[in-house]
Amino acid sequence: MIAVFSGTGNSLYAATLLSRALGDRLVSYSPDESLPQPSDGRIVWVFPVYSWGVPPVVEEWIERTECGGLNHYCVLTCGDDAGLTAGQWRRLIERRGGRACSVFSVIMPNVYVLMKGFDVDTEAVASLKLSRVPSRIEDIALHIEAGEEGIDDVTRGSFAWVKSRVIYPWFKRYAMSPKPFHATEACTGCGSCARHCPLHNITMAGGRPQWADHCALCLRCYHQCGAHAVAYGKATEGKGRYLCPTPPPAASIVTKSV
Repeated sequence: MIAVFSGTGNSLYAATLLSRALGDRLVSYSPDESLPQPSDGRIVWVFPVYSWGVPPVVEEWIERTECGGLNHYCVLTCGDDAGLTAGQWRRLIERRGGRACSVFSVIMPNVYVLMKGFDVDTEAVASLKLSRVPSRIEDIALHIEAGEEGIDDVTRGSFAWVKSRVIYPWFKRYAMSPKPFHATEACTGCGSCARHCPLHNITMAGGRPQWADHCALCLRCYHQCGAHAVAYGKATEGKGRYLCPTPPPAASIVTKSV
């Protein structure tokens, strides 16, 4: 089974290709449902790296999952590097009694835009990153299908300790509030942001979106808005938008025999 949390579609893209390669059932995150037990004793977690750490929503998902007696694998999607996220994930799984077998990372287009210096990739860079994903997923699938353990095939990047042990805790505590989210005058009241929120955190009131407190900060609402009417304070002024496309049928992968 492949358990995926995805906001703007990067992790879902990778998880879909992995599902095709392994023949595993794909289960997307739901705030209202628990993760079912896999029939083959294996869970592959696929999720985006948040400020060089595990997204709080994924931490919560793992905490309410029966992990004991299962083999767990992890595929991290990140724009550039993952820091020490692999170790964080391993500790979460092992505290729940699971076997944290191997961790992999996949470089995907950047989507974080809420701080100075952060923006989406150019179209050329995003396309190049996506073109490399199928072969990367094929390689990951071979390792998982073989049941290999102890692999930490992750792009950690420079200053990994500082990023994951200093910036990540600060980010979780001070930079994940949904309060700055608002709709500008460009809002048409279409409700697309509310319909696509993976945590059902957005409701429509008087034709305008309202953000509650249970936000994953996945930025789906911002990138999804066709009117470019979703803003996060002034942090998103002049920033780009990106939604990962659906993998085309031609991108399906067949796992090679090992």
